[in-house]
Amino acid sequence: MTDEGPDDATLMARHVAGDPDAFGIIVQRHRDRLWAVAIRTLGDREEAADALQDALVSAFRRAESYRGDAAVTTWMHRIVVNACLDRIRRRKARPAEPLPEDEDRMEELGETLEEDPAAALEERSAVLQALRTLPEPQRAAIVLVDMEGYPVEEAARILDCAVGTIKSRCARGRAKLLPLLRHLRTGNQPSGSAVPPATVTMLDEQRRGGGDG
Repeated sequence: MTDEGPDDATLMARHVAGDPDAFGIIVQRHRDRLWAVAIRTLGDREEAADALQDALVSAFRRAESYRGDAAVTTWMHRIVVNACLDRIRRRKARPAEPLPEDEDRMEELGETLEEDPAAALEERSAVLQALRTLPEPQRAAIVLVDMEGYPVEEAARILDCAVGTIKSRCARGRAKLLPLLRHLRTGNQPSGSAVPPATVTMLDEQRRGGGDG
């Protein structure tokens, strides 16, 4: 039990047993974070909404396959990430659409408005565009570890790969993001910054060292 009622594993068991409300409670608890992963992985509101919907339907239908060897949230995040990566693969043949530039978009990204909304929007758009250039495995690892704050071990469980693989993907992804995000300010980075913290550290280190890459 939790302060909010039965834990996720209990609710999942109830859902499999036919409880019509159990799965909805799980979704209500974790939807915001699942949405954040989807929007940052895809960089497109409609695509992210569709991917999240597909993932939740899949999780609902496949609940019997949950064996309890990982947390329910890990299992659900894996389904969401896979749904996002499937959409990335399917849309590769289509030209990239520009990111919508409006205030609602920033709120959907889970970020707070800064004193300079225009600068905040530019930063977020730059980060999402840069993420789009990464190979899918690197993008998923960066989103989970650097942007959502998952421990490397948890990200490895979500993506079903070795811890060392996650570390390698993050390192390579950060190195690729570095030249794309070098133009963003690095001093006094705000707490609501969209730039992955590890990339901020790399930018700061390069700035202090005076290197050009």
